[in-house]
Amino acid sequence: MLIVTGATGHLGRGIVRHLSTRVPTARICGSIRDPGKAAELTDLGVQVRHGDFAEPESLVKAFSGAEQVLIVSADKLGEEARTLHRAAIAAARKAGARRILYTSHMGAREDSPFAPAAQHWHTEQDLDTCSVPFTALRHGFYAESCLRMVGDQLKTGELRVPQDGPVSWTARADLAEADAAILASEGEWDGVTPPLTATEAVTMADIAAMASDVLGREVRHTIVPDEDWVTVTIEAGVPAIYAKMLLGVFRAARQGDFAATDPALRELLGRDPKSMRDVVASCV
Repeated sequence: MLIVTGATGHLGRGIVRHLSTRVPTARICGSIRDPGKAAELTDLGVQVRHGDFAEPESLVKAFSGAEQVLIVSADKLGEEARTLHRAAIAAARKAGARRILYTSHMGAREDSPFAPAAQHWHTEQDLDTCSVPFTALRHGFYAESCLRMVGDQLKTGELRVPQDGPVSWTARADLAEADAAILASEGEWDGVTPPLTATEAVTMADIAAMASDVLGREVRHTIVPDEDWVTVTIEAGVPAIYAKMLLGVFRAARQGDFAATDPALRELLGRDPKSMRDVVASCV
């Protein structure tokens, strides 16, 4: 059985859908907190089980009979996220999974200014010491995250952001398809993957230029001080803890943490990944 956690989320749902084109659906199981919301999965013929990272015993039951477990990282911060991931790893090991896969991040490192990248690094260390073969899927930074960060600024004509650096923004749908390919490959990918990224790293200035070209009018790129950006972001309704976390994206990008590109994603897809220009064109 191939288990995918968070199977009704944006990423997990895509992984299951693509996986169903590669292996018999009878081998696929979605582990989710609320099976009552899984009609799309059951319509595919996929088995659905209740599994909640915060309820470790539910995970052991959800992972029963697992050949491989793909853990989609929790949408939490800091030690809470690490604790939830450890629970999932322990449950997969207890269930006898032969391999554990985990959706990590291309910028994963212990001292990253971007807090989630540091917690991904710690989870990779937990995987490395769990005595079960593992694959850490080093995802490129989601292009959808970029769109949430800039809000409607591309449409209003001025992109006001802190100083940044190049980021290989990558479409989540492409990563879901690649994750499914790796999961179906039965352990051909061992350890930490290369960065699974789009083919180009771009800056916020590049994104403003893309939007200008698509819209046929100028979208200015203006650099603002870090703390001013945090203040404005909080005033727009973003909780302070998340505004400061998002500032970490810009700080880590300045250090080149998200600038890498690699052909691995293109090879997995058998085509070019979606570009950031394509993403921008779809939203402005």
